[in-house]
Amino acid sequence: MKNVGFIFDLDGVIVDTAKYHYLAWKKLANALGFEFTVEQNELFKGVSRKRCLEILLDIGQVKASQTQFDTWMVEKNVDYLAYIENMDASEILPDVPRVLDYLKNNNVPIALGSASKNARPILKKVGLLPYFDSIVDGNQVTKAKPDPEVFLIAARNLNVEPDHCVVFEDAVAGIEAANRAKMTSIGIGDEHVLHEAKYNFKDFTEMSTEFIASLVQKNFAK
Repeated sequence: MKNVGFIFDLDGVIVDTAKYHYLAWKKLANALGFEFTVEQNELFKGVSRKRCLEILLDIGQVKASQTQFDTWMVEKNVDYLAYIENMDASEILPDVPRVLDYLKNNNVPIALGSASKNARPILKKVGLLPYFDSIVDGNQVTKAKPDPEVFLIAARNLNVEPDHCVVFEDAVAGIEAANRAKMTSIGIGDEHVLHEAKYNFKDFTEMSTEFIASLVQKNFAK
């Protein structure tokens, strides 16, 4: 077993693709005859595509057959993929490369743990794919966060014990999943919303390299 591993969520942690998800869901809602607000979109953080559609239909009070449901799932993803087609390195959130560089230069295993089924192509578009030793996304898991499955698979792939893993998350469900996995949870975003995280930062610009080094050392020493 390796001594320490770092696991990153994708949307809202590494890149801001939430805006593209919102545009795709809003387009579907409008086509179904109702509005979908930015505030309502907060309900979708860290949630699977299937569950997002269920919530959206509840908001619009729309009933659907299984065939309609499956069709709308595909339509939303087609629209989302069209939005992200032109993503590049400019979409990477501030100071993420600094943290990844530090971990890579110090031979710390790095994994992605995301509900997104498009994680790999997104990482490739923004040029970060080579940093990751393992990518666990919506194609490999059957249980959505707050179930810890995605993080436990990532830990296993990195050959690291769960309690030696550090998780970066921007969603309440993701923080709960990390905590349930007995991992060190770090909230990226509003500390009042992510108050169950062990540590909180607005973004990576607030996180010093010394802090990252201390996490490596602390988990290495367990």
